[in-house]
Amino acid sequence: MENIITTFPSEEEHASAPACRVADLLLDIGTVLLVSGAHCGRITRNIERIAAHWGYQMELFITFTGMMVSIKNIAHPSERVARFRHCPLHGVHFGILTEVSLLTWKVAEENLPIDEVEKRFAAIKKIPHHSRWLVLLGIGSACACLCILAEGSRANACMAFLAAFTGMFVRQEVLKLRFNPMIAFIAASFTTGMIAGIDMVWHIGSSPEKTLATSVLYLIPGVPLINCAIDLIEGHIPTAISRGIYGGFILLCIAVGMSLSILLLGIHNF
Repeated sequence: MENIITTFPSEEEHASAPACRVADLLLDIGTVLLVSGAHCGRITRNIERIAAHWGYQMELFITFTGMMVSIKNIAHPSERVARFRHCPLHGVHFGILTEVSLLTWKVAEENLPIDEVEKRFAAIKKIPHHSRWLVLLGIGSACACLCILAEGSRANACMAFLAAFTGMFVRQEVLKLRFNPMIAFIAASFTTGMIAGIDMVWHIGSSPEKTLATSVLYLIPGVPLINCAIDLIEGHIPTAISRGIYGGFILLCIAVGMSLSILLLGIHNF
């Protein structure tokens, strides 16, 4: 019995981490992980690691559009707090995912107080994405390389680069106007299809069909679909279904944009 009691935080430690403050911090961490591309299992493990170290038992409910956390003080069971928060648009930021995971381990290994954790987490949330032009160059180069791997010529790869670069630029501009993200996918797919379709109309390079097939691959929702499979395996059924529908709808938008461009260009042999 003595060994069990000694695992609880001391009165000083408990006073420095009140339940309301802990719940708000855990919910903040969880929502940031969710919108940065983490699957439900990773979110749960990271949050539970902090809660258990500070002497709290946690219950977590994750949906695609929100998250609810409920914590109970193990030493004082009457102290319970529940919080809910709506999640903004999902994206991908692996840098934040890595830094948050490292922070949760430091909480357990270095016995960090809540003040220090809040300070470090605030800095993590400010980690910027890659610069816009670096993303554009990376996406264009990736699609060009995929075109070459698909046995397209260098001319086809150059057209794939131009199509992907321009399509992603259009998607960024549409998102800046705060339109629905699905409209951005349709606009990007249409723009990419129009430029890549010129390759097929004018027969630039030896395999113009490879340009059209590879230039839109940057729009494929890999992270949502992979997280859907992981959540499904780990038993997070509602979130898995939501992720799957979200990824499927993105694929539908890609198909709509490509179909419109192909019809306008009069391509019948793709």
